[in-house]
Amino acid sequence: MEIDRDSLAAVFLQNAGWGGARRLPLAADASFRSYERVMKGGHRAVLMNAPPPEEDVREFSKIAQHLLKHGYSAPRIFFEDSDLGFMLLEDLGDNTFSSLLDRGANEDELYLLATDFLIELHSRGSAVILRELPEYTQDLLLREAELFTTWYLPEILGAPLSEAAKQSYTIAWQSVLTEALKVPSTMVLRDFHVDNLIRLDERTGFAACGLLDFQDAVIGPITYDLVSLLEDARRDVSETIQTEMKIHYLDSFPLLDDDTFLGSMAVLGAQRHAKVIGIFTRLFRRDGKPNYIKHIPRVWRLLENCCLHPILEPIKQWLDRRVPVELRVAPRLPVR
Repeated sequence: MEIDRDSLAAVFLQNAGWGGARRLPLAADASFRSYERVMKGGHRAVLMNAPPPEEDVREFSKIAQHLLKHGYSAPRIFFEDSDLGFMLLEDLGDNTFSSLLDRGANEDELYLLATDFLIELHSRGSAVILRELPEYTQDLLLREAELFTTWYLPEILGAPLSEAAKQSYTIAWQSVLTEALKVPSTMVLRDFHVDNLIRLDERTGFAACGLLDFQDAVIGPITYDLVSLLEDARRDVSETIQTEMKIHYLDSFPLLDDDTFLGSMAVLGAQRHAKVIGIFTRLFRRDGKPNYIKHIPRVWRLLENCCLHPILEPIKQWLDRRVPVELRVAPRLPVR
């Protein structure tokens, strides 16, 4: 029998002291989670509905507490039920970076704030790494890159790839992923982009950058979150902003070798874009969420641009051989 999550949410709110609160839906995301704003007696909070076993609120709780302890602006947790998959969170408002940009906010200021947050986090080194987190190993990076061949290419080609083609794809990635790991490690929030950041006008410095999505955090290369921010799958980021923020970041770490850093960014950019193309296809085909495939042409452009870096020649050659330009498109929606 299907569980009535709405009734469970009402009981959860009652137990949290928010019984009878007014509930308004907030934007969902690409996961199984959904969110509501709850209001009662002049107070507001956010209800996270994260149904098990697909989701586990304990990871969000653990990382949020860690970030808060170090002075970062994650939402405070008022009440949680990890068995049922509900959390009542601090409401950080509506000023996500993406909504502010849509309303004409200054792009330079927002990307500078986000980059300054990463500089602050990374400048503290191992002191802010949550040691319980998994490592972003080469094997994990490879498995993510293989989402491209598991989901996207069969959808576009109309048939699964041959084992030989999949093996050569794996070998190509194995030959370049070591370059991604030549930079220092940090706490990688993993989905660090404007949809998941919120400006908190009442706070100053890096604390003005609110964090909404971090439950998939790992320990990995310092370059990953900067790639996620500047090479956004869902939004065009100007070349000027990308260049300025890379320079600003590197200027803050004079001991970092620029070529090693930029090589790592190129490899992780390509890895992330291949992964995202696969994930967006999976959301469309498996999960019935077609809204993401419209972004695939942008992600392809980002992937192609990364592959201009000499380090990524093995990936470029594989793509040129196996995926002609005319096939680098979004899956087609069914005709109604």
